[in-house]
Amino acid sequence: MTHALEDLGARARRRTLFRLLALGVVAALLVTAAWSIFTGGGDKKITAYFAAAVGIYPASDVRVLGVTVGTVDAVEPQPERVKVTMTVDGDVELPAEASAIVVTPSLVADRYVQLTPVYSGGEQLADGAEIPQARTATPVEVDQLMSSLNDLATALGPNGANADGAVTELLNQGAKTLDGNGKPMGEAIKQLGEFARTLSGSKDQLFGTVDNISKFTSMLAANDDQVNQASQQLTSITKVLADQRQEFSGALNELTQALGTVQGFIRDNRDKVKSNVDKLAGIAKILADQKGSLSEAMDTAPNALTSLLGAYNPQSKTLDGRGNLLEYYPKPGGGSAAATVSVCGMNDKLDVAALPAALINDCASVKPRSDGLVAQPESAADSLPVMPLPTVGAVYSSAPKEGGH
Repeated sequence: MTHALEDLGARARRRTLFRLLALGVVAALLVTAAWSIFTGGGDKKITAYFAAAVGIYPASDVRVLGVTVGTVDAVEPQPERVKVTMTVDGDVELPAEASAIVVTPSLVADRYVQLTPVYSGGEQLADGAEIPQARTATPVEVDQLMSSLNDLATALGPNGANADGAVTELLNQGAKTLDGNGKPMGEAIKQLGEFARTLSGSKDQLFGTVDNISKFTSMLAANDDQVNQASQQLTSITKVLADQRQEFSGALNELTQALGTVQGFIRDNRDKVKSNVDKLAGIAKILADQKGSLSEAMDTAPNALTSLLGAYNPQSKTLDGRGNLLEYYPKPGGGSAAATVSVCGMNDKLDVAALPAALINDCASVKPRSDGLVAQPESAADSLPVMPLPTVGAVYSSAPKEGGH
C-alpha cells in the first residue's frame, strides 16, 4: 500500500514538471515572437554580386566599420560573376545605395564582406535587396600582383626593353645624375609641395584665370579670319623690316653718331646753353605776363596789315591816307562866339588864335606844308583811297614825285 502511494506521488510530480516545462517553452516562443514583432520582423537577406570572391565562404563575417552584423549564407559562382547571399541583423540600418567590399585584413587572416557607408539618414536597404557588381569591389590577389610584376620584369629584361642595354644605361645615368644631389632633390620636392599648397589656396584665382583664358581662346576662335588677317599683316611688316634691315642698321648707326655729336656739343657748350635757357625762361615769363596784349595784337594785326596793303598806292609807290588834321587843334575853352569861326565848311567851332591865317582865309589856297603834304583838288578825290568816313574840308596827300612817281 505504501509503495502504491509513493508511485502515485511520483507520477503526479512528473506530470506537474512536464506541464511547467511546456508552459516555459510556450512563454519563450511568445516572447521571441513579440520581440521579433517589436524589433522589425527578423533578419534581412541581402544579395551582392562580385567579380570574384576568393576567400569568401559560407559563415564568413559581414561587417560594418569592422563590427560583425551578419554572416555569409552562400557563395554561388556564375558565368561572369559570383553571387553572395548574406544575412544581416534586422536592427542594423544600412543606406539604400550601400556598397559591398571584400576586405583582406592580412595574408593569413580570413576575409570578410564590408558594407559601406554607415547609415546617416534617408532610405534604407530593404530585406531581399541586391547590390549590383558596379557597387562591389575585391582586393588584388597576390598571384595577380606577382603576375603583373613578372610581366613588368619581362618587359624590362634582356628580352624586352633592355635587349640593347637601354634600361641598364638609363639606370646608370640616373645613378650618376642623382649621386650627391639628394639634398637639392629634397629641397625641390619640398618647394614643389609648397607650390602645390599655394595653388590649392589660390584655386579660385587659378580657376578664374583659366576661365578667362578659355574665354580669350574662344574669342580668338570666333574671330579666326581677323586673327589670320592680322597675322598676315604682321608677317608682311616683319618681312619689310627684314628686307630693310641694312637701311635700319645704317640709320641707327647714324643716329648713334648724331647723339654722340649732340652730347659733345652740350658738354662743350653747357654754360652757354644754360645761359640761353635762362634767358629763354625770362622771355617766356614776359610772354606769359603779356599774354593779354599778345592776344589783342594777334587779333588786330590782320586788320592792320590789310589796311596797310590798302593804303599802298602802286602808281606813286606811296602809302596814302586820310585824316582830319583839324581835330588836333584845341577848341575854345570859354565857348565865346567872337573867338570862334567855322573853317572850310566844318561844323566844329575852332579857336581862331590856333588856326593859320591862310587856312582861315581860303581853304583852297593853302600852301604846301613843311612836311610835304599838299591840298588836293576836288577832281582828284575819286582817285584817292577810300576812307571809312566822309571827307570834310580840304584833302591832303603827299606830293607826287618827279616823273609821276
